[in-house]
Amino acid sequence: MGDTEVEILTARDVPLGGPRAMTVRRTLPQRSRTLIGAWCFADHYGPDRVADSGGMDVAPHPHTGLQTVSWLFSGEIEHRDSLGTHAFVRPGELNLMTGGHGIAHTEVSTPDTTVLHGVQLWVALPDEHRHAPRDFQHHAPKPLRVDGADIRVFLGTLAGDASPVRTFTPLLGAELLIDPGASVTLDVDPAFEHGLLVDQGDVRLDGTLLRPAELGYAGTGRTTLTLANDSAERARAVLLGGTPFEEEIIMWWNFIGRSHEDIVEAREEWEKASARFGEVEGYPGDRLPAPALPNARIAPRKNPARR
Repeated sequence: MGDTEVEILTARDVPLGGPRAMTVRRTLPQRSRTLIGAWCFADHYGPDRVADSGGMDVAPHPHTGLQTVSWLFSGEIEHRDSLGTHAFVRPGELNLMTGGHGIAHTEVSTPDTTVLHGVQLWVALPDEHRHAPRDFQHHAPKPLRVDGADIRVFLGTLAGDASPVRTFTPLLGAELLIDPGASVTLDVDPAFEHGLLVDQGDVRLDGTLLRPAELGYAGTGRTTLTLANDSAERARAVLLGGTPFEEEIIMWWNFIGRSHEDIVEAREEWEKASARFGEVEGYPGDRLPAPALPNARIAPRKNPARR
């Protein structure tokens, strides 16, 4: 049997992207929970008026051992990477980038963006695939109407819809817009654990109230999830899920490895501009330098033991 409780994870404010940083709300990772499935990082930002905040301007920076998932509610972001990809992140469209052995990219909100609002998510790659080649995928899921909710499934399978985007572990990612006062019950895989990140409105996940910027964690063993909108306005949430990720990982800056030495090596190669990460063309500025390493060995992260 799974854990019937829903754990509430609260966000902390974090500056993103160096000297021209915008502020994001981070719910993963944190002390009480490192991963939900293979989802290991969740930043939630906006709605930000670009005229006030300056928008997003993240200079070339590296990644290893992970996939990045970009999903917008409003605005537009220009993406460039060392694979040679030049693409745009738009509301309702998934951009998924595989860092694998090493990739570099930039993210810049476009000049026409007035309000920037969305989520940036990471997926940890399992050890056998963490050196996979660089890759980039795009998908624009069509909305499904289910019991007072509009659902867009961008990864995995939900409500009879399946995303064609490749992942390296079983995953679920979906945006839900729930009508005022509506409730929707969804069949889910009992082998999955789930997280519901609320963007707007007050949403009950299996009876537990979640407010904006909170993430509710539901353990394995559930065959359904019920989401109810207690608000007088439409609620929006992002549902994440996956089979528990049993490997210990080392997360530091933009790198995921399995040992302190993995991180040291990746940092050194980024600092010396090795071919491992390649070059990003078209960004009018310098790349981000890696921060200094801590004065102690970087410890692995893992979730608490499942009950």
